[in-house]
Amino acid sequence: MHPYIKPVYDQFSKQANKENAAGMKAYMLHQFIFFGIKTPLRDSIVKAHIKTHPLNDMAAIEKIVKELWAMPNRELSYFAIDVFAANKKLWTPASIALIEYCITNKSWWETVDTIASEWLGPYFKIFHEQILPVTKKWNQSENIWLQRSSLLFQKSYKKETDTALLSKYILHLKDSKEFFIRKAIGWALREYSKTNSEWVIQFVATNSLSPLSKKEAIKRIHAKPVN
Repeated sequence: MHPYIKPVYDQFSKQANKENAAGMKAYMLHQFIFFGIKTPLRDSIVKAHIKTHPLNDMAAIEKIVKELWAMPNRELSYFAIDVFAANKKLWTPASIALIEYCITNKSWWETVDTIASEWLGPYFKIFHEQILPVTKKWNQSENIWLQRSSLLFQKSYKKETDTALLSKYILHLKDSKEFFIRKAIGWALREYSKTNSEWVIQFVATNSLSPLSKKEAIKRIHAKPVN
């Protein structure tokens, strides 16, 4: 085990909770095992470790992330996401290879969506020239998690959203039968509706989307205020 990982692994092991672990495993459809550490405690352990153990070498970071990704307990994948996100200053254009590796290995919605938020959004803002070659390949791939990532990488971009690109990617995948793609289309549109609801209303009205995508897209727009 890499020496950077061991202190956190030991703390996770000490804080393990079998009852929580069983519930987390069931929630993830029994695909992964867990220590059973809830998010606030996990975050406090990881943030303290990252703060007191700075890294300054991307090769070492990539090794750590891949080792964590290969370990069975799912909290260690979340640890890997935090480590990579905390070291943006060391990212290079070539870092996309590691990002794609993590999207396509041990894939499920919770890691893929966190990567979209914590890695993809910042990465493509830093390396803007990578957006078209990378996301076009993902959008046209056969891997649903890469497809989903091509739809979600802009979800925090607000006024900086490239609506032409978002439209193109949605329309290419709008007839997908995959739940996670239909949901992502709606989610991407719903997030952008917070910035430009009229654009989203017009897009939904003029394009044939699945009922799920449409429902998700307009959910916020048509939400009634709570009294």
